[in-house]
Order: sequence, then structure tokens, then C-alpha cells
Amino acid sequence: MTQPFSADQTRTPDEFETPDTAGFEPMTGELDLEDRRALRRVAGLSTELTDVTEVEYRALRLERVVLVGVWTEGTAETAENSLRELALLAETAGSEVLDGLVQRRSRPDPATYIGSGKAAELRDVVIAEGADTVICDGELAPSQLRHLEEIVQVKVIDRTALILDIFAQHAKSREGKAQVELAQLNYLLPRLRGWGGNLSRQVGGRAAGGIGIGGRGPGETKIELDRRRIRTRMAKLRRQIDGMAKSRETKRGERRRNAVPAAAIAGYTNAGKSSLLNRLTGAGVLVEDALFATLDPTVRRAETPGGRAYTLADTVGFVRHLPHQLVEAFRSTLEEVTDAGLILHVVDGSDADPEAQIDAVREVLREIGADGIPELVVINKADAADDLAIARLQRREPHSVVVSARTGFGIEDLRAAVEADLPGLESELHALVPYDRGDLVAQVHERGEVLKQEHLAEGTMLHARVPDDLAGELARYEAVAPTS
Repeated sequence: MTQPFSADQTRTPDEFETPDTAGFEPMTGELDLEDRRALRRVAGLSTELTDVTEVEYRALRLERVVLVGVWTEGTAETAENSLRELALLAETAGSEVLDGLVQRRSRPDPATYIGSGKAAELRDVVIAEGADTVICDGELAPSQLRHLEEIVQVKVIDRTALILDIFAQHAKSREGKAQVELAQLNYLLPRLRGWGGNLSRQVGGRAAGGIGIGGRGPGETKIELDRRRIRTRMAKLRRQIDGMAKSRETKRGERRRNAVPAAAIAGYTNAGKSSLLNRLTGAGVLVEDALFATLDPTVRRAETPGGRAYTLADTVGFVRHLPHQLVEAFRSTLEEVTDAGLILHVVDGSDADPEAQIDAVREVLREIGADGIPELVVINKADAADDLAIARLQRREPHSVVVSARTGFGIEDLRAAVEADLPGLESELHALVPYDRGDLVAQVHERGEVLKQEHLAEGTMLHARVPDDLAGELARYEAVAPTS
């Protein structure tokens, strides 16, 4: 059970509150002195337990964390939403969130992310709350992590490490585990800590002959050995992932040869993509109210209302500031999106800031080269969303459908919209196909859309939309459209 934070009676409001908390005004120009001095407490993040029966169990498995973010642009509301999302990520990773603080700065401090004075105040909060971890809402440089840890005296991780940890927990398949490990090693490599610069300069053996006294040593130091082993392991993982990607490419090639159109479900994490896949295909994939519950792509067969077959792929969810290591490692998985003829962009209509979710997803789509693919926005969770928020989203995204994957509301409208948007039906024709060419009639049903079918003495009269290659095969049987 979660409880909103109450104001800490041991601290004055000036320590944690900015003067413009009610207005949520965008940041412009130079920051006021009070703004730069303030650590702003974010309400509603605590997940401290009130049910004492769970305390002993939870204490054994959950880290107690304090969140900290830097508000550099936009409104205070945007900054707080980002920290609330970080709290959800922390809970998904198995943490108990004790407190959340935001500091307003023009840019993160290059040494300690929040500045040495604020870091000392953060240390006081950590001691008061009994926290053992600090999570920063951004990707920190190795030096920032090290300096901040030295001040607060507890483990410090950043948003990237947190997301990588969640992915590591949820990876189930061989490929998913390899992709996550590659991303983690890529993140770890520049963050290895050694015993100092003097050790890394020791070369050993005859190679030290030209360096002189003090240069001869044991050769590679532990950090250099670690780096070499990590690079070797990363090369091996890349070869494994490339091999698995070839297998998936073979399957996609088979579907392309059969001219089966492909659609992909993409969207923000926990927007309801897997639930939607189950509604449209009966796939029975895992549905969980958690961030990044789906890591491995699931491809299922579906049919339009007109009976046209197509494939529908569920993909990993996106998130704001998705680590570039993950995008790179999961590139082969995300090829299901780049190879699709239609993207179903699922949006959580009940989210506090769904527009930011849409922008974050489209940023990743641009990064993987999928921004030119036709897109149908699916506004999900209509049963839990505010009507005004839904109307606002529909004005922003005219080419959209409102659904509820949980209740089934709007699913038929979505099927019809998918049928209209699927690529590949370039030719509309009338054909009188002889009965001994039933194989052609079957292909029309499988690959095209039959608008009307009638059995005559000479054969089957079809009015259909089909791909160009199939239209070529049907050309010899083309007939004049019957007059009604």
C-alpha cells in the first residue's frame, strides 16, 4: 500500500520547496538563487509498507532507495512525472521507494550531478530515511557516480543501470539474455575502477626496456584484464545474436515470399501491447501490470474482418531516455518493427502525460529507422482514461482508434482500421476463375480481400482486392464487372 509523503517536520520548507511549486511554469532565463538552492520533495512516491505482516519478507528482498532528479527544462509537473516513472521502475526492479527529491538547475553538475552542497543534503536524507541506495534520474558519467557515492556513502546507480537490471530480471529466452548481457557489459566497460594510473602504466618484460626504472612490472593489471575479458565476451555475444537474428530473418523471408503482410505492435512500456495482441489473435502471451514484462518478440497470425491473413508482432516496450546500449543490443529484435508494413502505436490513454509517451516512442522509432512506416495510433485503456484526455489525444492524433484491451471496447473498430491500412492490396478486379483453379481462389482468400464471391456454371466469380503479383496470375480470367 502506498502513502503520499508528508512534509518532513525537521526541515524548513525552503530546503525542499521552490517558490513556484503551484504554477508549474516552464524554466526560462537565469535561475533564481532560491531555485538553485532548493531540493524539491516530490509527493506520492513512498512505497513504505503499512501491513506489518509483509515487513519481514520485504525487508529481506527489497533495497530501500531514495530517488533524486535534476529539473533542467519544462514544467515542474514534467519533472515530477519523470521521477514518478523512476519510482515505478525502481519498484519493478524490487525496491522500496522511501523518498524522492528534485533539484532545479540549468544543467546537471559535472562532478556530482546535483552539486556537492546538495549531495551533502542528500546524505542527510539518506541517513534519516535509512536508505541503502540512491537512484539518479538520468545517465551519469563514471566520475559523477564515483564522486556522489563518496559523499552519500551508499550505493548510487543511474536510470540506465536500473533499466538494465529490470531487463536482466525479465529476460527469459536465450537471445533475450544475450542481448541484455551485451547491453550491461557495454554499460560496464567505461565504468570499471582500477587501482590507480600508476598500475595501468606497468607493462612488464622486455617491453619495459625503453621506459626505465619503475616501468617494469607484472604486465596487465586486473582492470586491463577485466576490460580485455569483457571485450572478448561482448564479441562472442554479438556473434551469437547475429546467428539468432539470421534465423529470425529466415522466418521473415518465408513470410515475405508468401506475401503475408506484417504489422507490429509498438509503444510505451506497460501501455497494454500484450493485452492487445491477445485480444486480436488469442495468443495467450504473458500479461502483467509491470514495466518491461515483454522482452522477447511474439509473432502471431491474425485475420482482418474480410478474412485477409496478416502477422502481428508484439515487441519490447519503450521508455523515456531508453539507454542507447539497449537499443543497440535489441536491434535484431526491433527488426520486427522495421520490417513491418504497419505499426500499431499503442498509447496508455490513462497515463498522466500520454503525449510524452508518444514522443518518446517516436524518438526510438526514428533511431531504429522505422519512422517512415505507416502508423496507426491505438489509444488503449479507455475504460480507465478520462474522457477529456481521450478527446485531447484524438485531436492531436487524428489517425487513431480508441480501445480497451481489457474490456474489448473498440476492438472491432481497430480490426477495420487495420484492414484499411495494411499494405499490399494494390489491384481491385473481377475474375471468373474455373473450378479446376481452386488454388487461385484459395490464394485470393489467403492473400487478398474478397469483396464478393458468386458460384456460376463456368466457375467462381470473384470481386477482390489482391497484390499485384496475384493480379497478374488472375489477369487471364479477368471478367467484366457484372451489372447490378
